[in-house]
Amino acid sequence: MREGLRAKAIEICDAKIAKKGDTVGLSFYAFFANKNDDPELLMEAAEWWIKTHELDHFEKAKKIREMIASGL
Repeated sequence: MREGLRAKAIEICDAKIAKKGDTVGLSFYAFFANKNDDPELLMEAAEWWIKTHELDHFEKAKKIREMIASGL
């Protein structure tokens, strides 16, 4: 996952956790606007989420943040 997406994902996870608590869930779609303005980046996130790590559609934001911060 490229560094810009990694930083954005951590930022979004932090915001969701701060707003809704440690148990809040999200999908990789949370890292993007409601429009497909960068399909290559969207596919990169989808591949990391689905193919590389075989995650469920919704996962705990805290888990995703920890994975991304650790370099997975």
